Amino acid sequence: MNKNMAILVLALLADSATAVEPLAGCAGEADDRLRLACYDNAYKRLKAGSETVSDAQIDAQVATSESQRQSSAMSKLWELGPTDKRNTFVVRTYLPNFLLPMHYTSNLNRTPRSPTQSPSADNRNYSSVEAKLQISLRAKIVEDLLLPGADLWAAYTQRSLWQVWDSVDSSPFRSTDYQPEMIYVVPVPERFGKLPLGWNLRMLQLGFAHQSNGQSDPLSRSWNRITMGIGFEHGDFSLQVRDNQRIRVQGKDDNPDLTDYIGRTEFNMAWSPGASTLGLTWRTNFDSLSHGSLQLDWTYPVFADQPTGLRWYAQLFHGYGETLLDYNHRQTSLGLGLTLFQF
Repeated sequence: MNKNMAILVLALLADSATAVEPLAGCAGEADDRLRLACYDNAYKRLKAGSETVSDAQIDAQVATSESQRQSSAMSKLWELGPTDKRNTFVVRTYLPNFLLPMHYTSNLNRTPRSPTQSPSADNRNYSSVEAKLQISLRAKIVEDLLLPGADLWAAYTQRSLWQVWDSVDSSPFRSTDYQPEMIYVVPVPERFGKLPLGWNLRMLQLGFAHQSNGQSDPLSRSWNRITMGIGFEHGDFSLQVRDNQRIRVQGKDDNPDLTDYIGRTEFNMAWSPGASTLGLTWRTNFDSLSHGSLQLDWTYPVFADQPTGLRWYAQLFHGYGETLLDYNHRQTSLGLGLTLFQF
């Protein structure tokens, strides 16, 4: 080794020795902000001698780091972080949008009834195989309402069962539910949202929803509710828990025992391990586990190079309340088709 090479090696060893001590000290710093600043200063000293980082640079880097940590799937979906915001009145999808041309039920409800409504006519021509479709959209109408980062959303969902294969009755729509709602979403700051085992509390929700099928007697069904929800996340897995408090109406109630069958509490679990997505919805009132429902949703891209485009869709449902008309009717159904769009 010549003299110049030896001098260069000694210089590098000296720089490395100088950097090891502050880096070791950084690792022991409990405060996230101070630890980030410590690493930043150590890197700058290693790169440019004695150069340090100003408080403004530290604040900017901390803010950037926090924004990056907050940009999870749930954060992007509900625009919880500052980098996720897309302004007001930008229409986005809400619940899954799909068309299932092959939807089979094990127990078609041919004579819907309720405690205050007489049974309808027996629809003998209806087929157990029909089509199911859903359109669900939302838009943010107010940003930063009352609390920092909290937004007010308006949403609309329409779900139909279509007897497309019943040519005898001219392929009627057997049932259609209409659901407008308002949702107030409050993001949870990261310092308050960290939970054991890598879980994060992401958001709180408060809302109002109306759901009805737009039918006249004896098929009329409807209810109003106040919703309270909470959202958790762990990597590719998310969990939303929602409680529905029914608002009783004065006068005639078309379905007074509705929540006894469909339940008040709703658990929505979603997992996105790769190209496919898997969702599980459990609705219950905990008073009777024989009531409520379970729904499994699975999607996969039709075209491998377009994962956010058209997707195959499969849905398995078991229990009560697949539609309002079927709120007190137990069945198992399987639907196959496509998601229409996601944005």
